[in-house]
This record gives sequence, structure tokens and C-alpha cells, in this order.
Amino acid sequence: MTGYSDPPRLKKLVMAPTDLRRRFLKLIDRERRRAEAGQPAEIIAKMNSLTDEEIIRALYAASQRGVRIRLNVRGICALRPGIAHVSETIDVVSIVDRFLEHSRVYYFLNGGEEQVYLASADWMSRNLDRRVELMFPIEHSPHKVVVLNALRAMFRDNVKARVLGSDGVYTRVSPAGTDPICRVQVMLQEEARRRTAQAIDRAGVTFRPVRTE
Repeated sequence: MTGYSDPPRLKKLVMAPTDLRRRFLKLIDRERRRAEAGQPAEIIAKMNSLTDEEIIRALYAASQRGVRIRLNVRGICALRPGIAHVSETIDVVSIVDRFLEHSRVYYFLNGGEEQVYLASADWMSRNLDRRVELMFPIEHSPHKVVVLNALRAMFRDNVKARVLGSDGVYTRVSPAGTDPICRVQVMLQEEARRRTAQAIDRAGVTFRPVRTE
């Protein structure tokens, strides 16, 4: 990390500043090429901030070829969604709620062979070029389902979500008509409690605090 030796050859981990930028660009471009070939193509990503110019240009290029792109960017977003002939297929939502989230999740449809990654890096130049960051794939199918369900739920929030317009202005989302209320952080808490209760039932173990007189 502090010397001048070549980094080790990694099989599944992807590391910045050596290779993470290149890998992200390759994954985005693969979806673009699939869309050009008439295949379904989709990118979903969750991060704190999106400011890197090269990544933004790659997302614009993918959008112009018809890739559906949904971004959950909590903080700064330098990309403008919904611009005609530039970013028409891109949606950006920001959610700020009780808990400050720092998870970064990156999803690529990959022709139906879905790939899901967790990472420490935002799509920012400082993360991709000037820090040691790691990304790794979620390969176990049940774990992938859990992560994807949480990721997709971010785009159903109609309590704390704000949608970024092509003019750079955020608009708060409200339930439409009879749509059920969805506050994603509350939903994920309830899901975690349900899974915990199921795990305790399966284990058949009950933990009770020791009380002293």
C-alpha cells in the first residue's frame, strides 16, 4: 500500500487505484454494447456521490443506446438525467432519512446473467484514482436476492425520496392516489426483524439477559 511494488493479481476483488476505474467503465460499456445489439440492458447503482466525468460520459453513452439506468445517489450528483438525446433513460433518486447510509451497490443485467457488486468506492475521481478501495461480487444466489431486493426498494420510496430533474432541481416524491406508502428504511428494518425472528426459530435458541440483584 505504501511501497512501489506491483499489486498482486486479484481473481475476484477489484482494487483502486489500479483497476477499479477500468472495470467500472468496462461493465458500463458492456451494457451499452448489449443494447446496441438489441438485447435488454440495465444498470442500477447506489452510492453517496457521483462526480467523475469519465464515468458520467460512459453513462450518457449507454443511455443514448437505450440502456435503462437507475441511480440512487444520496449526496452530490453531477449527472443530469432526463435530457433529450443524452440521458433520457436515466433516473436519479436521493434518499435522506434517519440513518446515514454508506453502502455502495452496483448491478449490471449482463444479458440475464446478473452481476451484483458491493464496493467501498463512490463514482468519484478521489475514490477511483487516489484511494485504496475494493469491490467484490455477490455470488451466492440467496445473498444476491437480498441485496437486489434492497437495491430496487430504493426506487419505490415515496416518503423520503427526492427525484433529480433534468434542470438539476430535486422534487420530493409523494404517494400517488391509492399507492401504498413506502419508506424504504422502515421497510428494510422490518425485513431485518422478520429474518432475525426466523433465524431464532430455526435455531431453537433463546437468549435472555443475565440480571444481577
